[in-house]
Amino acid sequence: MDEDTRISIGLIKKNMIFVEGGEFLMGAYLPIHAVEKPFHGSDDDASPMHTVRLSSYSIAKFKVTNREYQIYLKHNGKTLRTTHENGDPDDFRVAISSVPNLPARMDWHEAEQYCKWLAEVSKLPFALPTEAQWEYAARSRGDFVYAATNDGTLRGTNAPYTSYEWDGGPRGINVSTSGDRSDFAQLMGWPSGVMARRPPLPVDKFPPNPLGLYAMTDNGLEWVKDWYDRDYYQYSPLQDPQGPDGPVTKSYFGNGMKVQRGSEQPNHQWGGALATARSAREPEGYSREGRFYRTEITTRCVVNLPAPVL
Repeated sequence: MDEDTRISIGLIKKNMIFVEGGEFLMGAYLPIHAVEKPFHGSDDDASPMHTVRLSSYSIAKFKVTNREYQIYLKHNGKTLRTTHENGDPDDFRVAISSVPNLPARMDWHEAEQYCKWLAEVSKLPFALPTEAQWEYAARSRGDFVYAATNDGTLRGTNAPYTSYEWDGGPRGINVSTSGDRSDFAQLMGWPSGVMARRPPLPVDKFPPNPLGLYAMTDNGLEWVKDWYDRDYYQYSPLQDPQGPDGPVTKSYFGNGMKVQRGSEQPNHQWGGALATARSAREPEGYSREGRFYRTEITTRCVVNLPAPVL
């Protein structure tokens, strides 16, 4: 193992948060379950609420960063994608992949390969989280919170939105806004335009949830292990559910769909970032003529051990 990889693996292990297993009610819940707290309400995609019992595990404090992902790519003789929607190697998406502390973008297969590689080089059982593991951690071991923020709420300044909100408007206190993203784009010297107003932010930009996990319902969607089935919660097993055994729901293109969790760009004034929200996405990057799309999602890995990672 080369020195860069050894140091990276050491930091990744250091940043794993131990989550003691237990039993919780997974899925969309009602006001009766969230006394004096915001509630999620009805969500057909995350219903019915059901009991899940999880074994203990550890989960990454941060989303996978560009720094970590590029060390993996270098170690395996891989390179970043350099062709995107317009075929321009200087595309904005390439620029954001070069900032070390931003979330790395990848499709599901790349996310799975990355976690498997961590398992190989560390000799620890790294893997993609199941969606049950993801939600249990996002909700601080199953607490009835709205979002995976420091206090379960979305908070920001009260500046009014305008049609030019990227030039002003509110800034986030515990979740990002368009204004925060515009500020970061300007700091990086990125050109103006739609994409420059929507860049990801550093993985540690806002406070973590009570378990110490950062941006689980903000700053980018996250891949999990499970195949997607809208009805899976109706037959999910009690102990350590892993999702359906194979593809169930197909996309327009006929591909099986994987579960994605979290939120890309929630907002404290109009919501989003529900800790129970789930949706489906094709695992492939979906290419046309060699050009890659749908790679704005990231991930974080787990270690499936009943004790903290040392």
